[in-house]
Amino acid sequence: MPHSAPLPTPGATDPLTAELVVDVAAAVAPAISPDGGLVAYGVVANGGRGGRPHGSIWVTAVDGSTSPRRLTDGTARDLTPKWAPDSASLFFTSDREEEGTAQLQRIRLDGSEDVTKVEALTSWRGGILDHCPLLDGRTVALLAKDEPAAEDERREAERDDTKVWGRHLPATRLRLLELETGVLRTVDGLGDRHVAALAQRPDGGPLAVLSWSTPEVDPGVMTAELHVVDPSSAAVQGLGPVGVEAQSLAWWNRNGVWHLAHLAVTPGHLVGGLAVIDIVPPATGSAVEHRNLTAGMAVCPTELVQAADGPLLALFADGLDTALHRLDPKSLRFHQLSAAPGMLAGLSASRSGENVALLASTAYESKNVHAGPTGGPLVRLSDTGPELRRIRWGVQERLGYQACDGLRLDGLLILPAGRTRDDGPFPLVTLVHGGPYFRHADEFVLTVVDCGQWLATAGYAVFLPNPRGGSGHGHEFAAMAAGAVGGDEWTDILSGIDLLVAQGVADPERLGISGWSHGGFMAAWAVGRTDRFKAAVMGAGISDWGMQAGTGDWGILDAALGGSTGWDGPGPHVHDRHSPISYAARIRTPVLILHGEEDTNVPLSQAIHFHRALRHFGVEHEFVVYPREGHGLDERAHQLDALRRIHAWFDRWLQARAGACIEA
Repeated sequence: MPHSAPLPTPGATDPLTAELVVDVAAAVAPAISPDGGLVAYGVVANGGRGGRPHGSIWVTAVDGSTSPRRLTDGTARDLTPKWAPDSASLFFTSDREEEGTAQLQRIRLDGSEDVTKVEALTSWRGGILDHCPLLDGRTVALLAKDEPAAEDERREAERDDTKVWGRHLPATRLRLLELETGVLRTVDGLGDRHVAALAQRPDGGPLAVLSWSTPEVDPGVMTAELHVVDPSSAAVQGLGPVGVEAQSLAWWNRNGVWHLAHLAVTPGHLVGGLAVIDIVPPATGSAVEHRNLTAGMAVCPTELVQAADGPLLALFADGLDTALHRLDPKSLRFHQLSAAPGMLAGLSASRSGENVALLASTAYESKNVHAGPTGGPLVRLSDTGPELRRIRWGVQERLGYQACDGLRLDGLLILPAGRTRDDGPFPLVTLVHGGPYFRHADEFVLTVVDCGQWLATAGYAVFLPNPRGGSGHGHEFAAMAAGAVGGDEWTDILSGIDLLVAQGVADPERLGISGWSHGGFMAAWAVGRTDRFKAAVMGAGISDWGMQAGTGDWGILDAALGGSTGWDGPGPHVHDRHSPISYAARIRTPVLILHGEEDTNVPLSQAIHFHRALRHFGVEHEFVVYPREGHGLDERAHQLDALRRIHAWFDRWLQARAGACIEA
């Protein structure tokens, strides 16, 4: 597996600019060929049409014996490469014909670098969201929304953009494309259900299909069902409901019997760690038994991958690291094959399961494609950010400490670039992760949302805590945030800050806090609980859990975190005790609020509510809204603006310019 990167190069002195952070390319979606010889992957970079990221498709030998070859020119969003079963061609999606509407494309690997040989296989006006080349070599299963009906076209011509709730999000359907004729037929047996995922049985048999009752996340993720679909006859067999947030379908064979596994929140819970759930699809309509294959494990599964005749492969979040496991078909327990420091993601396996490809990131290396035998070692195949090696990064340390109640916790500390602990104390910014079911792994921390090294090169120490409620420590640890956000997870963060103050790393008079999504909630929560922080950044954060449960995408799952909903009678409500807005009168800390105008995960109203409260109480703050953006920031100009604002905000209030090696 990939090894930890060495410490930052002492001689590296190039300044880190916002442009470099935003414009560095990123490898995504590795796909190993069925024969195990090649790896395709996408590369996403800024500078595309309208200032949004674009993508290109690359391919290289799995053993690194050839240099990566770019197959598409990157002028559009070319993404999600997947192999034909004979490993001789690649399918991918691209919006090259119409910006914003992806179609299925194919490119044959004949050794030519002529990108004009890309074939457009669909012209479906609803766009293609995902695809799965079937093992017959003649068919591709597609996930695609319905094309506009005559009534929709009339309204579009009349510029009537009225939205009828319940029909404002078109459902995604399962469709089958015959490659020879171009005929696209819809699988009608699933009715009006929204198809979220699919996987074909590795022997060329039926498709496993995961569907929701509606495209809306709430109640979609709580109404998920599994189906088995015959791709020849389009006959559908229902397997009944599955757990909350079901995902990552994977078939496997045990003694000639096919099993179907998936990830879902541990049964019986709305909030908690993901589990691997296994079923045996019955030949008839008899009841289906659901077996939890990860019960009691102190790690969290993140991805499942199937191999032809072998047992499941899976990635597990394990504290600050990630491990590759294989299911033992006799004991029905997962056993670790290898482990790697930092983050592994995007697992892809060859047909035999002997070779894998994935994305790996360590403390000073951004995500790149690695591949090789299942048991390792893996070879790095892509190198999308060589310019980053010319930067002097802050030293990244692992932290282990105890919570107030004795619970063992972990996290990361990034020291200011070019400095050691002996040079402290430093101004400290605490970066809280989103989720809360997420984690800070020991990976390279340089994005707009998690801008750890951006701040470290500006002279700040950065603390990245992993409080209870996150992933990497099993279900029970993750479930501790249910109905109790801002409680023990908050004191977990304070315990880490207190430790760094006691060790002489953090200056108690120059503390800042920042986060995005749930991390934005924690930043808003923090400034209402204490005056210790001199500056805060609230990115796409929740200020009112009752309003969030009623208006956010995740609805009832947010209510499970906040503790109640606004329609639970006249109150007092549990969620009010967990909402930063309830404590706005206490806030004295300057706050920078950043939010996407079209965010539906955490609606803009959350930021407006908090802004008005801060204005009412005369709290110093800035409120920045990014047009056209959702829960994150996609457009280059917006990413640059956010990085510069965050930098300037902490400089203004924490005065950390001394020793900085950064250019804004």
